[in-house]
Amino acid sequence: MRILGIDPGYAIVGYGVIDYVGVKVSLVDYGAITTAADMPFERRLAAIYDDMRVLLNTYKPQEMGIEKLFFNTNQKTGIDVAQARGVTLLPVIQAGVPFYEYTPLQVKSSIVGYGRAEKKQVQELVRTILHLKAVPKPDDAADALALAITHAYSINSRKLLGGK
Repeated sequence: MRILGIDPGYAIVGYGVIDYVGVKVSLVDYGAITTAADMPFERRLAAIYDDMRVLLNTYKPQEMGIEKLFFNTNQKTGIDVAQARGVTLLPVIQAGVPFYEYTPLQVKSSIVGYGRAEKKQVQELVRTILHLKAVPKPDDAADALALAITHAYSINSRKLLGGK
C-alpha cells in the first residue's frame, strides 16, 4: 500500500511517501511544499492546493495520514494553519483518498513508544526504520514520514482488531 504522510502548514507542508507491504515500510520520497513569506496568503493557499494535486498525481497514494490540528496560544497562526490544512485536504478528498488524523502524542507513541518523546528521538527512529543515512530534512518532511509510518502501523493494529 502506498501511504502519503502530511505535516500541514502554510510556510512549509512536509510530505513523506512510503510503501507498506506486510509489516515492512520502505521509503518512496519525501520533501516539502514551501511558500514565500512575502507571497499574499491567498496565493500561498493556492500554491499548496496545486502542489498537493501534483503530489497525488505523481505518487497515487492509497491512503494518507495527516497531523490533527490543535490550537496553541496564537489563534491567528492556528487559523492560518487551519486554512492551509483545508486546502491540503481538499485535493485528497476530491481524489477519493481516505485520510486519517493523528495527534503528535499518537505519532510519538507509535514511533518511539512514548508519547512525550523528544522530536529528535522521533526523527532518529524514522531514519532507522527507513534505513536512511541521515535524518530527513526539513524537519517537516521527517514529521510527515513519521505520520506515514504511524498510519502504516495503525493499519496493522486495525487488522489485529478485526477491522479493515
